[in-house]
Amino acid sequence: MSDSTGTLYIVGTPIGNLEDISLRALRVLREADVIAAEDTRRTSQLLARYEMRKPLVSYHEHNEARRTPELMRQLQDGQLVALVSDAGMPTISDPGWRLIQAALAEGLRVEPIPGPSAVTAAVSMAGLTPGPFLFHGFLPHKSAQRRKILERLAPLDCALVFFESPYRVIKSLRDMRETLGNRRVLVARELTKKFEEFLRGDLDTVLKSLENRSIRGEITIVLEGTEK
Repeated sequence: MSDSTGTLYIVGTPIGNLEDISLRALRVLREADVIAAEDTRRTSQLLARYEMRKPLVSYHEHNEARRTPELMRQLQDGQLVALVSDAGMPTISDPGWRLIQAALAEGLRVEPIPGPSAVTAAVSMAGLTPGPFLFHGFLPHKSAQRRKILERLAPLDCALVFFESPYRVIKSLRDMRETLGNRRVLVARELTKKFEEFLRGDLDTVLKSLENRSIRGEITIVLEGTEK
């Protein structure tokens, strides 16, 4: 389906459970001329679940610069382009900003199709006092760089939200303990998926429960802010 004016749709997709997709998102994916996906294999599974067959092109951090002009030509030709990431909303610690900037610079229509978010899902059930929170995304791989950022965040009295790899989560939690003190924390693993797990308590307690076990899956951390 094409229109005289191309539109770039920023489509939120499930963070795990494939039922967590809106009717609007399904309609847009069906109408799109092409879907730009962070991982075409993951997106193919979603499309198959809802019996869709659509043209897919890969669009990830390693080919954003090269792929953006190709997608821009399609938008300028009046096509409908749907941008999706592996999970959640594109550009939230995921690719997509180059294409969005290019489309906006050309005066093309860019429309968000809201969807699930690991950030709001974790914050909503963290059990912390309601209020502002700061989403940081992924911390650096190296401990010295992590601690430098955590030291800058230490004075904030709002909750702090991070994404983390299962391979680094223990090291990051240790750096949080050493830098920020023994604050309350939620570690949410595999949100909305079959092996979803929530670990709550202070940093010492959660670290103790994690240190002698294998950790897999995607991790979201919600950390209490400093006391006012």
